[in-house]
Amino acid sequence: MSELINNRQYRQKKLKEVILELHDGKSVEEVQQKFADVIAGISPEEIAAMEQAIINEGMPVEEVQRLCDVHASVFKGSLADFHQEVKPEFMPGHPVDTFRQENRALEKLLQEKIMPLINEAKAKPDGAKKEVLLNLFDELWEIDKHYSRKENLLFPYLEKYGITAPPQVMWGVDDEIREAIKRVKNAEENQDLKDLLPLAEDALHQVNEMIYKEENILFPMSLETLTADEWAKIETESAQIGFCLYQPPKMTEIPRAMEPSLPKETQVSGEGSIDFETGNLSLKLLTAMLDHLPIDFTFVDKDDVVRYFSNGKERIFHRTKSVIGRKVENCHPPGSVHIVEKLVADFKAGVKDSEDFWIKKGEAYVLIRYFAVRDEHGSYLGTLEVSQDIKPLQEISGEKRLMED
Repeated sequence: MSELINNRQYRQKKLKEVILELHDGKSVEEVQQKFADVIAGISPEEIAAMEQAIINEGMPVEEVQRLCDVHASVFKGSLADFHQEVKPEFMPGHPVDTFRQENRALEKLLQEKIMPLINEAKAKPDGAKKEVLLNLFDELWEIDKHYSRKENLLFPYLEKYGITAPPQVMWGVDDEIREAIKRVKNAEENQDLKDLLPLAEDALHQVNEMIYKEENILFPMSLETLTADEWAKIETESAQIGFCLYQPPKMTEIPRAMEPSLPKETQVSGEGSIDFETGNLSLKLLTAMLDHLPIDFTFVDKDDVVRYFSNGKERIFHRTKSVIGRKVENCHPPGSVHIVEKLVADFKAGVKDSEDFWIKKGEAYVLIRYFAVRDEHGSYLGTLEVSQDIKPLQEISGEKRLMED
């Protein structure tokens, strides 16, 4: 047993050397030759552990993310060999099977529609081809649902097992891909087709690289980690976010999930009531009231853990039950984590009591407000996030004093 442990430690040490040499500027070929014996047969779990280790030792997530494609290219051969030996069959409806089927649909869109159009446009560019390209990239934008399910459903469970670095890196790359797609699909009317084609090719390359990373690193690692009950919970909540170019059947053979329970100190029976200084409400009525408000809100406690979110019919931002108990910094892309951390730190220190942001999200104009929640003595209890589409409010003018028929 000690020999096995020592061998694992040796491999992890060598794997870190592989990545550090890449970050120091060595070529893929140089590294593959030098570390051929270590790279051979490498598993997704070992790659994830190696990335986690170098981030824990101080390498910024953004730096690991920057060379993520290079990492993948170094290990491609060995990962392919690894998966020739282990080819699990996933039942239809299993979240991993759904992710994989979506990837096949994305590959079909790229290979059969977008790439042929790009090649035609290179030979003979015209305005009609530009319009078709923009429409195809609108279709490609469905990938946002694929990434959102991954980030809001799969990543929280990996984090519960201490696997935080690979999700952080992958979320950052997901956002880069989103931006690459937006640069094409939101092109200005006067933007030349010739200028769009390199942007389109770059986006397709990034999408293909992410498909490889998901299927050879993320999904195998997740299957080794999550329980059947956790997969069932992910499947149950997936439809809230939606699917990408594929509609999965319902999963039937994995045991159905139990609903996540609240901490004991906050549990109230379904028929129970809650006494406030200004009245008394049943838990059922209070829940209905909160879910009918035309706003989204989320509460994060003093330990930076998500404890509650409203569950209205038309949420602005995706929230799933797996977010409950998750650290708030893990609920945001790496590019915006520093903003969240600074905001919470200011609230805790009493420097601020609120902060507002506003962004465009599709047709909506979203106001996002953060409030420090304090007790009667001024002690910090947590942060309340409130989001609302204010576009309809901006269109209000004059007065309205009568009801509509």
